[in-house]
Amino acid sequence: MSDPDRAALSGLEQMQRLLSGAVPPVPIALTLGFQLAELEAGRVVFAGTPGLDVYNPIGSVHGGWIAAILDSACGCAVHSRLRPGQAYTTLELKTAFHRALTADVPVRAEGRVVQIGGRAAFSEADLRGLDGTLYATATSTCLVMPAI
Repeated sequence: MSDPDRAALSGLEQMQRLLSGAVPPVPIALTLGFQLAELEAGRVVFAGTPGLDVYNPIGSVHGGWIAAILDSACGCAVHSRLRPGQAYTTLELKTAFHRALTADVPVRAEGRVVQIGGRAAFSEADLRGLDGTLYATATSTCLVMPAI
């Protein structure tokens, strides 16, 4: 996130600036066509509708698109719990694909912090259609560290 004031802000405050439009959207979200839709401390929701441009050769949404939105949900849930001067990076992401996702199906990836400590954070996320259909789930381990 390109925001000169971010070092003095908590992770939740940084994410609130992103959600409100006070800072530009994150490039990966623009590239892949999803956006932050809901935010509270320890919980975020990303929303998106994949198109044919993210299809794989077998005719469904590529697992990389699904993993990216789930990684964003897991990571940003952790981000929303950081203190000023802290940063994080994903150490591990485990994704389970429950059913095929096709183009033009609006989805929501909800991420939640399971536990956060001084050096590690654990989060989980699920990807569902607006009708509640479960497409994928993920768990993540993040390294919590001083901001650069």
